[in-house]
Amino acid sequence: MDIVGNGFLARHLRPLAGRHPDTVVLAAGVSSAGGTSWEAFSREAALLGEVAERCRATGRRLLFFSTASTGMYGAGPGPGTEDRPVTPCTPYGVHKLSLEERLRASGAEHLVLRLSHVVGPGQPPHQLLPGLVRQLRDGTVRIHRGAARDLIAVADVVTVVDRLLTADLRGQTVNVASGEAVPVDAIVDHLERRLGLAARREHQDAGGPPVVTGICTRKLRDLVPETARMGFGPTYYRRVLDGFLDLPDERAAPARA
Repeated sequence: MDIVGNGFLARHLRPLAGRHPDTVVLAAGVSSAGGTSWEAFSREAALLGEVAERCRATGRRLLFFSTASTGMYGAGPGPGTEDRPVTPCTPYGVHKLSLEERLRASGAEHLVLRLSHVVGPGQPPHQLLPGLVRQLRDGTVRIHRGAARDLIAVADVVTVVDRLLTADLRGQTVNVASGEAVPVDAIVDHLERRLGLAARREHQDAGGPPVVTGICTRKLRDLVPETARMGFGPTYYRRVLDGFLDLPDERAAPARA
């Protein structure tokens, strides 16, 4: 497959480059769920239009990465599912949904994957986990009150992408997530313990009532039975965090002073 982009996700997908020759993967664009830049949104929309037109002309399938974040699903009753109308509640969510609609109208064969928070080595510094680790080391962590995130390991995302493309899935939208909304406070707890750090926490209001929206993974589990062996569940996030930190299994963690 051809991979458009050279960022975090694109790099992790490169081992699949020799597979799925009928597919173009668009792994470039706005990667921050807090993004609000009109210029960045416009660049991604233009790139999607160009790549979709090439795929339509050549008959290749375009794999597009959208979002399953609160920005997409937070305004509706949870858990967020792929097959019902959604009302995005952030500029990033509105942008990603508009790109999905543009792709569907393009006439190109396509597959849309709505990703939760993908975690792994080499993550951009502006994303959640690098930011939390940086704040921990600085001694103060700022957390939106009631915030939660569904974390999924980038290695598991790559496996899911490979299986879905092998299944020749087309014209569909699939949530790619663990299905567990983990409180950010619990994420910070685990990072502190594993790094041997303790930071002051500043809990901030996010400008509205706390929104914790689960992500429905029924369709993913039906399409990719291998997810049953990935360990998705209430403690899965700990393995994801340890992989990001490049630490051994939690049971081997040193005792904290």
